[in-house]
Amino acid sequence: MIWVIGPICAVAAAYQIVAILACLRQRLARPRRTPLSSGISILKPVRGLHAGFDEAIRSHLEQSYPKFELLLGYRHPEDNAIPEMVSQQASHFLCPQPAPNGKIGVLMDLVKQARFPIIVVNDADIVVPPDYLRDVTAPLADPSVGVVTCLYRAEGDSWPSRFEALGVATEFAPSALVAPWAGVSEFGFGSTLAFRRADLDAIGGFAAVSDYLADDYQIGARIHRLGRRNVISPVVVKTRLHADTWGDVWKHQVRWARTIRLSRRGGYAGLPVTFATLWAVAAAACGLWWMALALLALRIAMGIVGGWLVLRSADVLKYFMLIPVRDLYGVAVWTAGLTGDTVEWGGQILRLDRKGRIV
Repeated sequence: MIWVIGPICAVAAAYQIVAILACLRQRLARPRRTPLSSGISILKPVRGLHAGFDEAIRSHLEQSYPKFELLLGYRHPEDNAIPEMVSQQASHFLCPQPAPNGKIGVLMDLVKQARFPIIVVNDADIVVPPDYLRDVTAPLADPSVGVVTCLYRAEGDSWPSRFEALGVATEFAPSALVAPWAGVSEFGFGSTLAFRRADLDAIGGFAAVSDYLADDYQIGARIHRLGRRNVISPVVVKTRLHADTWGDVWKHQVRWARTIRLSRRGGYAGLPVTFATLWAVAAAACGLWWMALALLALRIAMGIVGGWLVLRSADVLKYFMLIPVRDLYGVAVWTAGLTGDTVEWGGQILRLDRKGRIV
């Protein structure tokens, strides 16, 4: 058993070192400061009023960019976010376009209202810095770049949501930075997708991904297949997690896991090599305490570098000793994601086919 655990721990340790290097590289990166001359249309699907929504809208309206528009779309005429949109004098539209993925249905209607050749899409609760538009769209001046996306710092008011945010900062963000080094770069995140309208049209518009749950990944992958590069901007945006219970966190995480599995089966199957805490526990069980402690220390260091130096998450510094607990929780989520084809999203139970489409 020792001869099996030793090499696995070595691979897990190597991943932590590579992740630290990827995070340090991202931390040292600087946004390209040459703005595009094109106007930008920001499309933001809205569903209900959540804490921080007012800050999110205000941060977009106050952008230091010469020519842009913010378009908000909602599916239901009595959405309780409408008064907030009205109070901030933000352009908003009823978007009843039917689609299996309701968010994409909204975007299908919103893009018809868009006036500019550069499109930026992000989730309703995303809060952005003042130079966000300038910095995330500047890479599109290079014709080889197709999609620009951003990492995000998640915050929460409840213990379950803060625990989930710890995983975003110390597991998800570093893995996203390592992925391009492993040749995986076709993804995009709901926190930001910036692309040319011409490229969106070339992949068939939003309608082409209207039946996929992982719409952000599909948009990124399809534009990537046009021969474009997808890049992660140095800009970090902020979001707020709304889980009030541990059950909410579990449902959200399992939905995410199953979506990843159906989008990238090979990548999902290979994730266990990154489970440093799991292999540290296995090493300790075999009496290899020095190996277990060294691997655990390396894992915590990687989490701090990614969560604090890159994302500037204060909770990572406060609760870094919980990283191993969060890791073992993540192993349980990964295991649950290995099987099943149903997810809960927006109060609905959805069934997915083998390609991740809503059926």
